[in-house]
Amino acid sequence: MRYAVLVTGPAGAGKSTFSTAFMTHIRASKRTANLVNLDPAASPESFEYEPVIDIKDLVSLEDVMTDLEYGPNGGLVYCFEYLMENMDWLEEELGGFEDDYLIIDCPGQIELYTHHPFLPTLVHNLQRLGIRVCATYLIESQFMEDKYKFFSGVLSAMSAMVNLEIPWINIMSKMDLVLPQAESGDARNGARKRRDIARYLDPDPLLMATRRGEEANGSNPRFHALNQAIVQLIEDHPLVSFLPLNLQDTDSIENVVSHIDYTMQYGEDEEPKEPHDLDEGDFQDME
Repeated sequence: MRYAVLVTGPAGAGKSTFSTAFMTHIRASKRTANLVNLDPAASPESFEYEPVIDIKDLVSLEDVMTDLEYGPNGGLVYCFEYLMENMDWLEEELGGFEDDYLIIDCPGQIELYTHHPFLPTLVHNLQRLGIRVCATYLIESQFMEDKYKFFSGVLSAMSAMVNLEIPWINIMSKMDLVLPQAESGDARNGARKRRDIARYLDPDPLLMATRRGEEANGSNPRFHALNQAIVQLIEDHPLVSFLPLNLQDTDSIENVVSHIDYTMQYGEDEEPKEPHDLDEGDFQDME
């Protein structure tokens, strides 16, 4: 049985860094893993592991921009539409890998996940080849500094989940940038900050709810009804929650990988590990 994990999310979320850590963890567990690059703009220096399949062997953004005089976004769309027309190339490339764990590093263009047909087409072809597929969607922890930016990320994750309709895991990356702040200060403030983080990992729509009295303090009243509608949407369809990922912590990586394994039924008798950050230790006060 072959397994494929799509590593998706917006630009800057840490997809390539996570893919490298994922590869390292899988190989350290004596399992066979291979990296697949589907970003036609990626530079060779961005990979610690050489991809066994690279979309740039078929089409590269640089060539498209030079030859067709497309801009970066139009060029990327062209590259993926070209790949969709040449899925037999990808199928032939995949034919040499049996009983492998394929980590597919995807680009950071949000439209590819929310409404473009490329990834659904890719998933359909992978499943047709008998490959079990799941997706991870990364947003970085800095989104938590702005609740409106955060919920924009939540909605994009929800849209991508609905668009692809495959087993799915959302990941809050770069948690090492947040945890030291949560642990600083006195015990009371530290506990409060940890509880705040918990409200983002399991998104609390009330974080974005505005009261009419707040409008006088600077919030635009035109957005009040919109915010309330988004709050209601998230409450009615609680599809999105996040696993925390701190690449400086081996246990954190193991927790995420175990959930990915469980989602794809790799080692079907294994239960996913619960994140220690959420039940014991540093986050014991969050509940």
